[in-house]
Amino acid sequence: MATLVPTSEEDAALAVVRFASELAWADAGPEVAEPQVSRLCMEAEEFIAMGKWLELASLMITSAELIFSKVSEKDAESIFTVICNLVTKTENPDEVMEIIKVISAKLVQQPNEKAAVRLKILINLYNLVETPYCRFYVYLKALNLAADGKVTEYIIPSLKNIDSFLKDWKIGIPEQRELFLTISNILKENKSMAKDSFKFLTNYLATFNGEDAHVLSEAKEEAVHAIVDFVKSPDIFQCDLLDMPAVGQLEKDAKYAPLYQLLKIFLTQRLDAYLEYHTANSALEKTYGLVHEECVAKMRLMSLVDLSSDVSGQIPYELIKETLKINDDEVELWVVKAITAKLIDCKMDQMNQVVVVSHHTDRMFGQHQWEALRTKLVAWRENVSNVINTIQANKVTEDGSQAVQGLVVR
Repeated sequence: MATLVPTSEEDAALAVVRFASELAWADAGPEVAEPQVSRLCMEAEEFIAMGKWLELASLMITSAELIFSKVSEKDAESIFTVICNLVTKTENPDEVMEIIKVISAKLVQQPNEKAAVRLKILINLYNLVETPYCRFYVYLKALNLAADGKVTEYIIPSLKNIDSFLKDWKIGIPEQRELFLTISNILKENKSMAKDSFKFLTNYLATFNGEDAHVLSEAKEEAVHAIVDFVKSPDIFQCDLLDMPAVGQLEKDAKYAPLYQLLKIFLTQRLDAYLEYHTANSALEKTYGLVHEECVAKMRLMSLVDLSSDVSGQIPYELIKETLKINDDEVELWVVKAITAKLIDCKMDQMNQVVVVSHHTDRMFGQHQWEALRTKLVAWRENVSNVINTIQANKVTEDGSQAVQGLVVR
């Protein structure tokens, strides 16, 4: 079997062609194999001489699948490094894109065979590419390969840089949708990353704002998934789903209107509304894998948050008991649960049997909440301005008094 001993980039490409073609024709015998190997090498030399890098890439990649099954992972990576390097040979962005498509198509063809090596090769290809859209294309292929080959642990750490990537890629809305949905599905497989999966799913749904009914219908199933994920999640208590047209379309949908109503209850109403809903829709909840007891527990916390929004900032124990439908001795337990979930900051006044709330988390953070925040910030700015003016006025008065004292001394 041939070994790779290149002395230049051109020699490296020829060495890969010879190596791969010898593997491909190894079982045919030397009389058949040698002419075929020579023919392929001559074609490669012609492509190099004429600068036909796409044709060379296609030639080199034809037998590349054999490489994964017949050589070590290190050798496979080295061979594909030579092939991937062809993207740096041309300054034509269209040709670069076509070379990338040829290489990536081969790499993702059999994701279950040496998936980690294939993923590493794609990442190396990503780093060789300079065109923003080409980088996006390779990254998306890497995501799909990681998912299909079950090696997502190697790609997940890069997701923390997605915002930075998006700025560099400058991709359009359709590409953003594909990216967000792919990431959400990858993270959904990891139970510890359910929050992140939900975040990317809502990012996907948000891209449909301003679209017409026909386009919105594309997001209908994912909107359903988002509602179910939110209701199921034991630690997600805030979302903007009700403000999204992609979700809003479900309100009048014959099939999904009841599910939309459930979301509305979780985000705007209290436990009694959910219990009434459950009585009429228990079968529907089971269809979506919703567990009644878990829904009750979450709605108790959501109801407690709603009680905390009272302007007085005080919640009587008796009101908590009635709203959450619990016993007297469970009131403080549920308050502690709400504190632990970081839904409220409060103190329990056992003597007066009230909970004094200093801060609470809104279930939704839409236009109303933004306006409320703006009002608070304006008031805060005015208060700070008044304090500064008062300090300056006192300083002027103090300086004036010292000057008068100085005149008296003289």
